[in-house]
Amino acid sequence: MERRAEVLRKTKETDIAMTFSLDGTGQYSVSTGIGFFDHMLEGFARHGFFDLRVNVVGDLVVDGHHTIEDTGIVLGDAIKKAVGDKTGIKRFGSCILPMDETLVLCAVDLSGRPYLGFDDVFTTERIGYMDTETIREFFYAVSCHAGMNLHLKVLSGGNNHHMAEAMFKAFAKALDEAVGFDSRITDVLTTKGSL
Repeated sequence: MERRAEVLRKTKETDIAMTFSLDGTGQYSVSTGIGFFDHMLEGFARHGFFDLRVNVVGDLVVDGHHTIEDTGIVLGDAIKKAVGDKTGIKRFGSCILPMDETLVLCAVDLSGRPYLGFDDVFTTERIGYMDTETIREFFYAVSCHAGMNLHLKVLSGGNNHHMAEAMFKAFAKALDEAVGFDSRITDVLTTKGSL
């Protein structure tokens, strides 16, 4: 059975429709109104082998903050819904991802407990039309709404575009590992009985 979720969120600030599958092939259709953010979400889908369809209408006349943060909320909700009761999954995932001069570490624990460890290393205020400070807000929203520990560390920095892109791709690879199945795990991977 495919692990997928459909999530809708409509507020006075954003109107978001998302379909997300953990068991995809990396197909995507992304429209947020912020080109660089689209590029990041497309990379996330492709490199995590997640199928992602997302359409966002946000109050971009204000700025991109609500669009990016609310998309993180919706993606977190979709991940949590698609993962289900976590029976049989590895739960933990990590990736050290190089992108030219940049090296980024991402580690994920689908523990049910939200926490974000994030290196705020950007040296420019914007990449394209995306404010770099919203990158942390996006991952914070994902971690809170998915109920995951999420750590992103820039081990070797440089170009801001490369650092951001490496974060999204490393997150994709770590999450793909964490939601993968292991035949040795017949229940939920914890000594507590449930997560």
